Amino acid sequence: MSKKPTRAPVGANDRVRLEIEFDKAQLLGPLFGQYDTNLIALEGQLGVYISARGNKVQVEGEADAAARARDVLTTLYNRLAHGGTVDTADVAGAVAIAADPRLDGLVTPDQGLAGTAAIRTRRKTIVARSPTQVRYIEALARESIIFALGPAGTGKTYLAVAQAVSQLIAGSVDRLILSRPAVEAGERLGFLPGDMKEKVDPYLRPLYDALYDMLPAEQVERRLASGEIEIAPLAFMRGRTLANAFIILDEAQNTTPLQMKMFLTRFGERSRMVVCGDPNQVDLPNPGMSGLADAVKRLDGVEGIATLRFSSREVVRHPIVGRIVDAYEGPPQDA
Repeated sequence: MSKKPTRAPVGANDRVRLEIEFDKAQLLGPLFGQYDTNLIALEGQLGVYISARGNKVQVEGEADAAARARDVLTTLYNRLAHGGTVDTADVAGAVAIAADPRLDGLVTPDQGLAGTAAIRTRRKTIVARSPTQVRYIEALARESIIFALGPAGTGKTYLAVAQAVSQLIAGSVDRLILSRPAVEAGERLGFLPGDMKEKVDPYLRPLYDALYDMLPAEQVERRLASGEIEIAPLAFMRGRTLANAFIILDEAQNTTPLQMKMFLTRFGERSRMVVCGDPNQVDLPNPGMSGLADAVKRLDGVEGIATLRFSSREVVRHPIVGRIVDAYEGPPQDA
């Protein structure tokens, strides 16, 4: 693939026209999207004009915007060349990543999947879709304990499970332990039907869903039966030392400070721990007593512990989810 920048016609002020020549014409269909939806999304987000003829694509617009559009197209093309997929959400994510100066050196368009930060599992390769996801994936591979804070839909738990599965497959850890506090607004476990497993499974279902996305179903079942993967409510962690394990605590905003201290002190040799939660979605009777907020404050600056904060702008579900989060976190509207 070659890139041929040329100046736009005289009188175009500081506009430029950049030409990109792609080697594999068969990848241009998925790169452009059905009815060119990906190109239309890119044009709308960056204010550029994109045209294609054969295997050559021209991008015209303000110099900075055109360069960013070129980098985004190059990144997405290389993702396809490495077996990945591309949709409009990937376009939005790539635009945000290309615009973040803090990611210089971490993200390079010509490296394909590696260039946008990725986690490989048996069933799929998960690629970063926001600037914070890039830094999160880097932290997951480096830090001992990570706090991931932010609204639903930003990929906090999903990426943590992906990294845990990747390390379990590689043999870096012997066990994967997933936990959540069994707290839910309006119901108590004692009033739910069934035995203890049947009572707590609904609270843990999002963790099961993520696992089945990363591993074939038969492997999930086999590893659950052997104990390589354990999914349990937070109360079951008491009194244990978790060595050679990747441990994830989800919905951590619903822990008390004592529960959080108990969980964090389970950390053992050759382990890694990720604590995920949304400080604005506390279901405790006293929201001010959340163990997540308390721990983040106490452990700020402690060596080996990293904190990543996601915003509503980085929700990677449908864009309307981010707008809903903003509406609920802002001041209430008059009736």
